[in-house]
Amino acid sequence: MAMTHSDREDRLIGVLLGTAVGDALGLPREGLSPRRAARLFGGSPLEHRFVLGRGMISDDAEHACMTAQALLAARGDPARFARSLGWRLRGWLAALPAGVGYATLRAIVKLWLGFSPERSGVFSAGNGAAMRAPILGASLALTPSRIEPMVRASTRLTHTDPRAEEGARLVALAAAYAAVRAPGQVRPAELLAALRERVSDGELRRRLDRAAELLGRGASAEDYARAIGLERGVSGFIVDTVPATLFCWLAHPGDFRRAVEDVILLGGDADSTGAIVGGLAGATLGARAIPETWLNGIVDVPVSVAWMRRLGARLARELDGEGDGAAAGERSARSEGPLPLFWPALPVRNLVFLVLALKHGFRRMLPPY
Repeated sequence: MAMTHSDREDRLIGVLLGTAVGDALGLPREGLSPRRAARLFGGSPLEHRFVLGRGMISDDAEHACMTAQALLAARGDPARFARSLGWRLRGWLAALPAGVGYATLRAIVKLWLGFSPERSGVFSAGNGAAMRAPILGASLALTPSRIEPMVRASTRLTHTDPRAEEGARLVALAAAYAAVRAPGQVRPAELLAALRERVSDGELRRRLDRAAELLGRGASAEDYARAIGLERGVSGFIVDTVPATLFCWLAHPGDFRRAVEDVILLGGDADSTGAIVGGLAGATLGARAIPETWLNGIVDVPVSVAWMRRLGARLARELDGEGDGAAAGERSARSEGPLPLFWPALPVRNLVFLVLALKHGFRRMLPPY
């Protein structure tokens, strides 16, 4: 498919906003079983339920935005990308976010202690790197040889378990596949077969095979969860997360709402799985396919919906010319660099977020069970 600037811009904005809505919708349900989440918040159609019918983003969308900012700073250099992302992660932790994965926390502390981005990661197969992967894949779709080095740089900042890198690479490659095709050209069996060839972990390969088999039979997301023992929710373990998110996206590649709802309703790490599927669906369908009620329901600062739109547009301009032979020096000369963000607002915002998150924690102690 020939990519126009406006189409590429819509896809990149779609990845960021899709990640944000999946994150915000899944956040109140994080850690809950499907049954318990349904009793507390209801089923389909999903609505924002974080505060007064509105939603806020968490670390999943924030990491996607930091990754986009690091791409703007990197000018194609994985080492510069890793340094930029490392400093953004340091600043993010300094603003005291209410939620941070344990492996990511330890890695950022190591960065603050002076470890280099190549040595800061900890041995973990969590899904932190996978939530940064959709924007990497979609951004680099026209220069696929750059995807693996950037995914490696992103992953090893925080996670050194090879399975974490494999999972993030699969998500990035899936996003790249989606970003250069019309929605009707997404072929689940073709993509999963290609991804399987890039996997060395036996269990991850078996999960992909099972997903391909069940997709071929027209099985539901609930069928998939039952088949691999995830009836109580999709965990943050990369081997659980990646096949489940790929299944839900590929079951409905032309339906943003259905893909995101299916994975969130599976329960478990619902904000991260929702964010990943939202990013993949955004790469496939663009920002125009995201339900307006979901977008309008996000109330957040300084990483607002409007700011993410500007970030995606700037990233599209930065990448113009890639894949058509434009010289790196020419692209560098016109680079705008990262998008300014009003950092002083972050600690205040995070304090408000913490209060609301604690409110949700106390609410979970009460019926209905």
